[in-house]
Amino acid sequence: MSIVALKDVSFRWRTGPPLLQIADFAVAAGERVFLSGPSGSGKSTLLGLIGGVLTADSGSVRVLGESLGELSAARRDALRVDRIGFIFQMFNLLPYLSVRDNVALPCRFSARRRERATANGIGVYAEAERLLGRLGLDDPALLDRRVTELSIGQQQRVAAARALIGQPELLIADEPASSLDADARANFLELLMAECRAAGSTVVFVSHDRSLAARFDRQVALLELNELARQRTT
Repeated sequence: MSIVALKDVSFRWRTGPPLLQIADFAVAAGERVFLSGPSGSGKSTLLGLIGGVLTADSGSVRVLGESLGELSAARRDALRVDRIGFIFQMFNLLPYLSVRDNVALPCRFSARRRERATANGIGVYAEAERLLGRLGLDDPALLDRRVTELSIGQQQRVAAARALIGQPELLIADEPASSLDADARANFLELLMAECRAAGSTVVFVSHDRSLAARFDRQVALLELNELARQRTT
């Protein structure tokens, strides 16, 4: 079964030229896919379409059995908070909340995520602290600090823990390790993949760093997937 399935999808920003034209792209349940491409090639835009943040101009985008083009904005938001963990490139953390509260945030809006986060008999905050510890933020002094007081690398890991809480069926990650050095990046990715395997999450992971690709089931180059990009390079 495909968790993600795009067919004849095109997208353009309102004031710009066409950016994406994808004939066929699918991700199977439990698959971990590495999506690569240079800056400006449309990687974040593609993730926005898969996550329901953006809507295609034409074609079909099906995610977790739902046709996103047929859903209202509110229903797309509900699907994302209930069933998708999204690590945004700019993190999108709430600056007025603590580290702990930022990670627990999806469970405030989704009963489904809250139930899955507490399935082992622990509370939401305990699960948030477990995930933070797994991702290298195990200093208790950090938990009640505002995220704006953390380094960029630390904020990136907070964003990852927030995406993972409640065992989402699909994890979408947009350059989630770009602010980490090589050793920290490898360790972060190992722990991220371990949490996704434990949750049974399907993963779509974007990065320009192809050295990370070996850790995934499949590598896809956006320049080959996107018909418009192929036309520009031929």
